[in-house]
Amino acid sequence: MMRSRLLWVLLLLLGIGALVLVLRHDQGTIAGFETGDFASLIYKIALLIFIGGAVLALFRERIAEAFQAAIFWVVIGLLLAVGYTYRHDLRDIGDRVLSELLPGRAVSRSGGIVEIARGNRGEFAVIAEINGARISTVYDTGASAVVLTQEAAKAAGLPLDFLNYSVAVETANGRTRAAPVTLDRIKVGGITERAVPALIAQPGQLRTSLLGMSFLSRLKSSEVRGDRLVLRAN
Repeated sequence: MMRSRLLWVLLLLLGIGALVLVLRHDQGTIAGFETGDFASLIYKIALLIFIGGAVLALFRERIAEAFQAAIFWVVIGLLLAVGYTYRHDLRDIGDRVLSELLPGRAVSRSGGIVEIARGNRGEFAVIAEINGARISTVYDTGASAVVLTQEAAKAAGLPLDFLNYSVAVETANGRTRAAPVTLDRIKVGGITERAVPALIAQPGQLRTSLLGMSFLSRLKSSEVRGDRLVLRAN
């Protein structure tokens, strides 16, 4: 009975508010509120009455359960609000964790910065997109150009049957020759460079593709900070 009376009182107040809004909508302010703000308040009160009435009708004597359900959804709403507010910080934390768990994964920062964590063997493995193909490379400032293995070149769609191994190069296995090519695109994280000169090693001469200076020299900078490689785009 008490809840029924309370509901009728709220409905009466809502009706009075709506009537005042209709009669004074052209006055600019109502009870110190701008007309639009007052209308918004009336709408929110109506929505609250509707939701409250629905909850009471649904649970009736189970008010404690209704209260617990309300608290649960309030907590969920607060968590979602906090997550949205700090979404950029949470994304940065997630990217950093993934970069540690997945060596070679590039983490893009604002300002054209890309960071890569050092691998277990002490080198910086870099996952690069070359002509759209994901290629595992190693950061190497000692290499004058990007150098691809035969397997990487095939994955990148390069014409292996028409290569001319005319460039003399030094590798860990000694002096050999490589074929000059031009890569349509190299993408590392958020950094993209196009028409990048590169070399393709002869079969069996290179175990891992190298991310060399023909790509790195186009950047504003590339430096090692502790266990992280930091690349900056121009």
